[in-house]
Amino acid sequence: MFTLIIGNKNYSPWSLRPWLLLKMLDEPFKEQQIDLYLSDSKARILAANPAGKVPVLVDDKLRIWDSLAISEYLAECFPAAGLWPTDSALRAIARSIVAEVHSGFAALRENLPMDITLRQVDYESSPAVESDIARVIALWEEQRERHVADGEFLFGGFTIADACFAPICTCFQTYNVRLPERSQAYVRHILSLPAMQEWYSAAAAESKRPF
Repeated sequence: MFTLIIGNKNYSPWSLRPWLLLKMLDEPFKEQQIDLYLSDSKARILAANPAGKVPVLVDDKLRIWDSLAISEYLAECFPAAGLWPTDSALRAIARSIVAEVHSGFAALRENLPMDITLRQVDYESSPAVESDIARVIALWEEQRERHVADGEFLFGGFTIADACFAPICTCFQTYNVRLPERSQAYVRHILSLPAMQEWYSAAAAESKRPF
């Protein structure tokens, strides 16, 4: 059985991604949570991963760190699950989108950080933030228009791309980001997933960070 080591559900977007993948796979796994804001947090994380970050997926004696590496590993473990589109061209597009999300959107991360239980009417806007939001919307609108007949996820069925965007969906809800109807429907769909509702409930029960 897999063990997934994660941080606080209220604040850790990187942890949400592989956790959601495992839930959508309906794959049993053990969950080990490390509170990121305690005096011994750093030592506990380093014991789990010398790189000093979560999430970490443990499969017997194998440890995989970084949410994208974990996602790729799960796609290889469960090829029938369709975590990448089966069509090679669509798969290339999905991988490009995931890579962009994984390494980009710095202004969005900094100014609209994940905070599941926060409800904030406005956010501090800037050209960089609005550019990141516009890019996310463009990606969503393009793929939903192409795949609307195939299902309610970006490529019709659930893929790694949806898992990577799930934290951004939470942030857009937290900060009341205005979206076109197609993109708003996508956010509603992601947040309505039973797995996401489970994550939200657990986040609400956590202690808040001390700053």
